Amino acid sequence: MLECKKVNRSGKNLTMKVKLWGTRGSLPSPSTPLELENKIKDLFQSFFDSGYQSQKDISTFLSQLPLHRYGGYGGNTPCCQITHEDQVLIIDGGSGLRSLGYELLQGPCGKGQGEVHLLFTHFHWDHLMGLPFFTPLFIPGNQIHVYAVQKDLKEVFKTLFKKPYFPVPLEALGGTIHYHELEPRKPINFKNLKVTPYQLDHPDPCWGFKIEEGKKALAYCVDTECTRVSREKMGADLPLYQGVDLMIFDAQYTIMESMEKINWGHAAASIGLDIAMREEIKTVLFMHNDPASTDEKIALAESEARRYYRMQTREIQKEGRTPFEVKWIFAQEGMVLEV
Repeated sequence: MLECKKVNRSGKNLTMKVKLWGTRGSLPSPSTPLELENKIKDLFQSFFDSGYQSQKDISTFLSQLPLHRYGGYGGNTPCCQITHEDQVLIIDGGSGLRSLGYELLQGPCGKGQGEVHLLFTHFHWDHLMGLPFFTPLFIPGNQIHVYAVQKDLKEVFKTLFKKPYFPVPLEALGGTIHYHELEPRKPINFKNLKVTPYQLDHPDPCWGFKIEEGKKALAYCVDTECTRVSREKMGADLPLYQGVDLMIFDAQYTIMESMEKINWGHAAASIGLDIAMREEIKTVLFMHNDPASTDEKIALAESEARRYYRMQTREIQKEGRTPFEVKWIFAQEGMVLEV
């Protein structure tokens, strides 16, 4: 399984860099002051119980902790940045988009000379709420290109940037917004990156994206219940999962929760693991954690997924077949991978 905190597979012919600016689903979920206080107290107690006593031992102690006890998984809603050479694509405008906007100000966007390409899977609030606080939008000269399969893309922006929802109207934004309607399952090129939208299984139309560069491919499959699991049922959307090096997949629920919340539009990690093993997807990141899930609960869901993966591996071996080894982890906000 993948290492926690950061994944950086160096020494290979790396082409795309992926950074997750938000991994929470439905609603931003920051830790409360009391939760932070209790976590800090627990860390101090564990530090001394482990026999450590001095300042020089702090880094060693922290490096041995599981992710849910130190750092956690993050509280911002979905935003994913893909970088290849000088081309940057952003998928979804959740609350994580705000911090990404600040980073973009360090480049051409800060001088009003920037060009941003922002793709939307769908228009549920958790995938839009970062837009009013995306600073490059407000700087004259910046060119903001937005893309979606849904035909009401422009209307969504008109609604979002008006009272009583937001005090700054759309026409008062400094940057110029360009609207692009994508065609289902038809690729569009961004320099050397080829992006193809495929439909996901969500109550409102939602589209995942397959991003390809040469022989490398990334599949962004967030906000899907994946009710179509077999190749036959996936039909025209099957290519989203084939020939993929990295899949980012929805894991909002545990297995039991996913059975209780049918038609809510979200999945459990077990579904993504089944697909990854069948389609030989090398690496999987699970995200879109439920807003009610604490770091501890997410860690339990990760343990559940680990047991499921081992069970499926044994079952395949019993059938005399060799299981495909998938590297996977529950994603942490700020995580960077190279594909």
